Amino acid sequence: MARQIHLIVVGKLKDSHLEAIEADYLKRITNPDLIIHEVKASAENKEAEGDAIIKKVKEIGGGHLIALSEWGKKYTSVAFSEWFSGILERSPRVILMIAGAEGFSSEVLKLCQERLSLSELTFPHKLARIILVEQLYRAQTIRTGHPYHN
Repeated sequence: MARQIHLIVVGKLKDSHLEAIEADYLKRITNPDLIIHEVKASAENKEAEGDAIIKKVKEIGGGHLIALSEWGKKYTSVAFSEWFSGILERSPRVILMIAGAEGFSSEVLKLCQERLSLSELTFPHKLARIILVEQLYRAQTIRTGHPYHN
């Protein structure tokens, strides 16, 4: 099975400037490709969002699940690249998830093997999505020795 990276996000990006930035990074991420899945946001109902996330995970076929969370592990870019490379070597399918404003349901968190934090800072979901996509590209360039990280 070919390696796959999936990103499940609650809600749509809805900003042409951010969409353009994301599209640029998505073109650059090649080994493996990153596939983004948007699930419907539910106003202040993280259980409904959790059900939608779990349904999407099942449609994808499962994999190594990583929830983005303020309580997750924090890495430098180089350490993130090494950590993520290790996961890609062990698991043919990695699924990263960004919850809605209310966070993840307990059911989603029970399924996760890991939790990842992008920073001590809190970001709007749209920016967290862009930051994660950029860091995935950066991790790829670190793995391949490309000068982007310098």
